Amino acid sequence: MTDHSSGMEDGEASGILIPLHEARSARLDQPVRFDRRELDQILKLYGRMVAANEWRDYAIDHLTDRAVFSVFRRASEVPLFQIVKDPKLARRQGAFAVIAAGGRILKRGQELGRVLGVFDAKLRVVEA
Repeated sequence: MTDHSSGMEDGEASGILIPLHEARSARLDQPVRFDRRELDQILKLYGRMVAANEWRDYAIDHLTDRAVFSVFRRASEVPLFQIVKDPKLARRQGAFAVIAAGGRILKRGQELGRVLGVFDAKLRVVEA
């Protein structure tokens, strides 16, 4: 039962009752987004890579089933990498993934910080 009355009646606030199926469908219709903490981690990495002259442009897509942060060397090219948040995979392989230009999954996991670790410089032994 829905009470669509609005305004004040006799000095008391009137509440609106929303059926559960309507609330769930409204929540499911919203696109997946990166939260502030996740976006902060991604933009810190992006800033480092721009300073290293590796990346030059980015795009953020909020789709119904996933959020995608794509990075480009040039705006006219295909993305070099995509950082994907897919909540449906959170309990299986992890909600976050880094995907290369060819579609290969470089790393997948539950924690964004660990997944972004794929971009950290790896130390190598150099013979003198």
